[in-house]
Amino acid sequence: MTIATITSLGHKGEGIAEIDGRRVFVPLALAGERVRLETEGERGTLIEVLEASTDRGDPFCPHFGVCGGCQLQHLSRPAYEAFKIALIETPLRHQGIDASVTGFVDAAGTGRRRATLHARNEGAGYMRLRSHEVADIDRCPILVQALARAPEIARAVHAAVGEADVAFTATLTGLDIAVRTEKKRADGNRLMPLMARFGLARLALNGELLAQAANPRIRMGRAEVELPIGSFLQATDAAEEALAAYVVNAVGKAKTVADLFCGIGPFALRLAEKARVTAHDSDRAGIAALDKAARHTSGLKQIAAKARDLLRDPVTRFELAGFDCVVLDPPRAGAEAQTREIAASKLKHVVMVSCDPRTFARDVRLLADAGFALDNLVAVDQFAWSTHIEIAATLRR
Repeated sequence: MTIATITSLGHKGEGIAEIDGRRVFVPLALAGERVRLETEGERGTLIEVLEASTDRGDPFCPHFGVCGGCQLQHLSRPAYEAFKIALIETPLRHQGIDASVTGFVDAAGTGRRRATLHARNEGAGYMRLRSHEVADIDRCPILVQALARAPEIARAVHAAVGEADVAFTATLTGLDIAVRTEKKRADGNRLMPLMARFGLARLALNGELLAQAANPRIRMGRAEVELPIGSFLQATDAAEEALAAYVVNAVGKAKTVADLFCGIGPFALRLAEKARVTAHDSDRAGIAALDKAARHTSGLKQIAAKARDLLRDPVTRFELAGFDCVVLDPPRAGAEAQTREIAASKLKHVVMVSCDPRTFARDVRLLADAGFALDNLVAVDQFAWSTHIEIAATLRR
């Protein structure tokens, strides 16, 4: 047993203590606190807070501290927002870019409309803190009300097919559930009773449709998009609305826009109300859903949607000559290859959305070296109480 003072918070939300010349990472401890802990290498386990930080808050979930789904419920609101802002600003500083977040958007909304629960022998829920075992939960208060029965459904999946991961999406037409299991010959028929028992809209197993009572649909601007199995969707409706509003405003009066890493079209479908849009993404099913939604929505300008792997086959500097503005919303790996093409082009206006501060900072550095200036840097907090943050920014040269 060791008594130590926590000197700072790491980017994963863990308290950091210096003990015998080494850094020890302590979940649930806050900077400035004097704590009693057990150590094992660089890992510390909090036993008791001897002197609490003024930044310490009261967690609202009874599972916090055991369930690893949230990491920051013990932070007061001001300290929480400061932590999230630092997640964005620190990697930029490491890249030599002095930029400040100018806006913080609380995009938790009514809760997450998407979640993946693990169904295991020990129960159903998220992984335990620092563990590969599942924390069995009865409810998750950060989910929308439509997902209130998610743990119960996950346990029913386990009873039917054994260990599995269960992805939930709340849609306009009901719950969309996609089950993944390591069993190569999992019996999908054993899952079929769940359709009626829980009133599901759609049920899939390992990417294949099992049953569908209604096509899961999501509203995006004027359009309704039929959600493909496994396609990306922002975690909260409020975040999608906030990010889309930012993008539309930042694009401004541009007449021709390239929406790169477009997904199922949350930006393209809104941008097309005023501009011609070319949309690319590697998700072929998502591109097909976007194209169908565009064709069935009145009042939109042309959307040319085409599947393209932008990580391996970026839109070239020569192709970019046809656009007034580019919107980038890459996966966590960022958009390095595409960013290099933008940097080498004559394009003057980029709107970026990112879910990873480090790859965002790397890509911004590439654009800054090509003469772009970063402006209107905004944090959009849809993954409430986690160590994740969404970023929106505008770059011009």
